[in-house]
Amino acid sequence: MTDLSKKAILIDGRGHLLGRLASVIAKQILNGRNVVVVRCEDLQLSGHFFRNKIKFLAYLRKRCNVNPARGPFHFRAPSRMLWKAVRGMVPHKTKRGHNALKQLKVYEGIPPPYDRQKRLCVPIAMRQLCLRPDRKVRHF
Repeated sequence: MTDLSKKAILIDGRGHLLGRLASVIAKQILNGRNVVVVRCEDLQLSGHFFRNKIKFLAYLRKRCNVNPARGPFHFRAPSRMLWKAVRGMVPHKTKRGHNALKQLKVYEGIPPPYDRQKRLCVPIAMRQLCLRPDRKVRHF
């Protein structure tokens, strides 16, 4: 690996759309880059609030009837929602995908090792650049 690929990409999640950012992150970690995402609580979902709410409630109803503690597990923290979105875009059941997911770190807020580093934004995932101004968005 080169020295460039060992250095982590630090992404600020504020103002980004969840799915678009997850697809960019999935591609980077599959290529071997380390990615750190901070401020996941400021990620946004596009679409109408009511439709997103119905989809999320349907997702919460999926469980094991015999023993719900066996899964599936429904993450409610914004950082874990981003992690699960990225996991859905990576072949996580293979060795390559498992190793790729180890290179992703997601945080809510900005933890101390990253608070003094320059944070990047991803223009193709920014809400202001992707959507029309009249489109509705929802925060976590």
